Amino acid sequence: MTTLSSADDAGQTAARGAGRLPTMVDVAQAAGTSQKTVSRVVNGEPGVRPETVERVQRAIAELGFRRHDGASHLRRGTSTASIGLVLEDLAGSFYSAVTAAVERSARERGYLLLTGSADGDPERAGRLVQAFAARRVDGLLIAPNLVGDEVLTANLPPDVPAVLLDRPSADHGIDEVLSDNAGGIAAAVRHLAGQGHRRIAYLGDDERFWTSRQRRDGFLATCAELDLPTDGLPLDSLVSLGALDPAALAAAVTGWTADGVTAVVTGNNRASVALLHHLHEHPGPRPAHVGFDELDLADVLDPPLTTVAQDAGGIGQAAVDLLFERIAAPGLPPRSVVVPTRLVVRRSSPPPGDPSPPVRNAR
Repeated sequence: MTTLSSADDAGQTAARGAGRLPTMVDVAQAAGTSQKTVSRVVNGEPGVRPETVERVQRAIAELGFRRHDGASHLRRGTSTASIGLVLEDLAGSFYSAVTAAVERSARERGYLLLTGSADGDPERAGRLVQAFAARRVDGLLIAPNLVGDEVLTANLPPDVPAVLLDRPSADHGIDEVLSDNAGGIAAAVRHLAGQGHRRIAYLGDDERFWTSRQRRDGFLATCAELDLPTDGLPLDSLVSLGALDPAALAAAVTGWTADGVTAVVTGNNRASVALLHHLHEHPGPRPAHVGFDELDLADVLDPPLTTVAQDAGGIGQAAVDLLFERIAAPGLPPRSVVVPTRLVVRRSSPPPGDPSPPVRNAR
């Protein structure tokens, strides 16, 4: 009977604890050797001591490691004329626009696009990365926001070109295309401050999202830069993350109203819709409102919503361009592209005391 050593046990625990499939890194840790040696064993290359081969094979069997066919495919210099796109959500308007831009560019190059949604599940994201690599895609675009670096890097075969969308890796060691989150939020705050608002609050989504943290930090930095008064209140008391259920949102807005808040910045479409629902259910004077990301029908709301518009198509195009450059020249250093946002001013962000009519409950 084969038993796990302490190193084997640690490798297995690391893989399972991270909620992902085992990788060559885990096998190397369990076998007490290097990732390069594991790769040579997996690919049947000569020059590895028999006892080392035995240790690696035992670790592979115990951990349930499965070889990435994508890596060997790329080494052979062949092409399947396909790329993979792993998204957080296939339904959202942002990711739909990203997908459309990627698919169009891939089609123009004669490539097939394979897509999959992680649906907020890091383990599923890791399986999708491995599945696309096993199907020998020529490169990968990875966009799930909740996935940690252990999935982005450990499940990614080292020889498969990849680009990250809408969030970076921890060490910026993989090509990345990001929206200008901090700059977009700064434009929203400066617009409201320019309208005369001095007490501005921020409503954001789940703090686990990298973009949510980026936009919150941009909000706090811009408020501090503009020296907006807080009357002794801690600035972070004007920030609510993840409070998008009706009861929590009502409590946050009630507190802000009591503290003299006259304007709110929402960090994404989910937060914008949640606030709009709250204002509809609680008629009365409304705060000025700027939402990050363009909202469907924003221009026909009453009043039309001021937004920070992301260039989702531009993000998708920049990402697929980087990917094909990486496929053609794997030795390029990692690159980072930041795609600008733009402020679209409408009537939801008037000065304090503007005589705009209150929201009416139409029921």
